Amino acid sequence: MTEMRKVVAVVGGGYAGTLIATELDHEARVVLVDPRDAFVNVAGSLRALARPDWAPQVFFPYRTLLEHGQVIRDRASSVDPAGVMLAGGGRIDADYLVLATGSSYPYPARPRRMATSAAQALSELRATHDQLARAERVLILGAGPVGLELAGEVREVWAHKRLVILDQAAEVLPGFLPEVRRALRRQLDELGIDLRTGTYLTSLPPTADGTAGTFVVSTVGGEKITADIWFRSFGVHLNTSYLADGNLVQLTDGAAVPVDEHLNVVGHDHAYAVGDIADLADAKMASHAQTQALVVVENIRAQLAGGRPRSSYQPGSVPRILLPLGTSGGVGQLPTPDGGAAAAPLATVIQRKGADLFTSRFVQRFDRSLA
Repeated sequence: MTEMRKVVAVVGGGYAGTLIATELDHEARVVLVDPRDAFVNVAGSLRALARPDWAPQVFFPYRTLLEHGQVIRDRASSVDPAGVMLAGGGRIDADYLVLATGSSYPYPARPRRMATSAAQALSELRATHDQLARAERVLILGAGPVGLELAGEVREVWAHKRLVILDQAAEVLPGFLPEVRRALRRQLDELGIDLRTGTYLTSLPPTADGTAGTFVVSTVGGEKITADIWFRSFGVHLNTSYLADGNLVQLTDGAAVPVDEHLNVVGHDHAYAVGDIADLADAKMASHAQTQALVVVENIRAQLAGGRPRSSYQPGSVPRILLPLGTSGGVGQLPTPDGGAAAAPLATVIQRKGADLFTSRFVQRFDRSLA
């Protein structure tokens, strides 16, 4: 008689969800739920905008992810302790639940919500690329990692465009080492990217973001800026609306999922939350999400063997970042063995992220012939 495998329902097919699904594929009946037809390596989205010939490398079809499990193309509408209700009307009864739905960020850093197929997302990127190509003056609102990386990718393709980045914060990359911030400023100056901190617009531009059309805007200091296109690089929204009914857990005031040291959803030792939606002190980064994913894998494996969750997760105490500016520039900060932090050499930033924006590691994850 065939042994009935426990069902692990993974909601969200991003960095953490796909890692958990593949790791448990041989040990449980994995069901992965995501509305898209392909995983999106969002670390490459900005290069995909600037270089549409490179853009297909960002997408990895889910059909190649699992050998034994199942991928359902749908959204979760609710989760309760016994399973997942789907927006399309179905239900997944599960022994273990993993919530990994991440966050939404303004396009083009991530595909628009309605672009659920790789073909749609690629079409939008190409259309926006054409708009960007027509613009001589580019305004980027927000000098976080996304805005800075966008500027670097644009500059690598178009040496002549005027690039202005505005941010209301007094300094760029607050909380990081002074030498990292100085190196960033120096490289931006060398690239001819005009970074202005401590200021913001009195109102958003009158044109739609990502659409070519000349406009004039004013800063709070009274300065006029003329540009031909603009991009929004601020505003993160946690994808937890399907949990708002409280059938599984009460969300925090910030719409995050409360978790314990094992990454269990508070009150449920068979349910887990990872990545951006988990109420943790970590920055919203793929590297943290994937580290958390491995903790969840260990804990579910222990439970499948009849034990209890035993692996714990401790949020990092030192800010870390790899911030490429195109394929040959950028800055970084990484933890040191003694618990401190050090600036990452440029070669490390390029090798670990800037050269291919993690593409090779996802080729490995999605092509089982390379496993």
